[in-house]
Amino acid sequence: MTSAAPTPAYRRLSVEERRSQLLDAALSLFAHRAPEEVSLDDVAEAAGVSRPLVYRYFPGGKQQLYEAALRSAAEELEHCFAEPPQGSLSERLSRALDRYLAFVDQHDTGFSALLQGGSVVETSRTTAIVDGVRRAAAEHIVDHLAVRDPGPRLRMTVRMWITAVEGASLSWLDGGKEPPLDELRDWLVEQFVAMLVASAGRDPQTADVVRAALALEAPDGAVGALARRVVPLLGDAARLL
Repeated sequence: MTSAAPTPAYRRLSVEERRSQLLDAALSLFAHRAPEEVSLDDVAEAAGVSRPLVYRYFPGGKQQLYEAALRSAAEELEHCFAEPPQGSLSERLSRALDRYLAFVDQHDTGFSALLQGGSVVETSRTTAIVDGVRRAAAEHIVDHLAVRDPGPRLRMTVRMWITAVEGASLSWLDGGKEPPLDELRDWLVEQFVAMLVASAGRDPQTADVVRAALALEAPDGAVGALARRVVPLLGDAARLL
C-alpha cells in the first residue's frame, strides 16, 4: 500500500515578495484596462488575496498602488534604451526599440491611458514619473551618440525623436497595431537618422555626430537602405542649390 504524496508545506511570502505579487497583479490589469476601470477588489482577486491585505501593503489605496505600479513599469521602460556600446547606431536603436515596442504591445490600454492623460488617478507625481522615463531615454540616446556635453540643438533633436516614438506608438495602437512591429521599428530608426541629418545642417556638433555614426554603418544595413531610397529623391532638389 503506497502512502499519499505529502502536501507541500505552505510558505509565507516575505514583505517584498508579497508587494511584488500585488504590483504584478496590478500591472497586468492596468495593461489592458484604463486605471479608473480597475478597483482594489480587482487587484485582490487577480492576486488571489483579500482586499484588506492589499490595503495592508498599500494603505493609500488605489492611488498609492497605481503610482507604485507605474513606477515599476517606468523602471522597465527606462532600461529599454540601455544598450552596450557595440555595433552601429542603427543596430543599437533597433534593439532598444524592440524592447520598447514589445512593452507597448503587452501593455496597450495602460500605455495609451498613461501617455494620453485624463485618468482620474493622474497627478503631478504620476506625470513626473512619466517625464522621468523620457529624460532617462534621452540620456541613453545621448550616450549612444558618444557625446559628453550635448548642445541645445542636439539635445532637442533627441527629445523630439522620443516624442515621435511615443506618438507613433499611440497611433500604432489606435490603428489596430499596423504596420507590423518590425516595420514600425525600422521606420522609427530611419526617422531618427533623418532628424539628425536635418539638425546637422544647422549645428556643427550634430554634424560631427552624424559623420561618426555613418562611419560605423554597413552598406547593407538599415541606414544604407535608407540612403539608397532617399538619395535619388534628393537629386531632384539639385536645382535648388
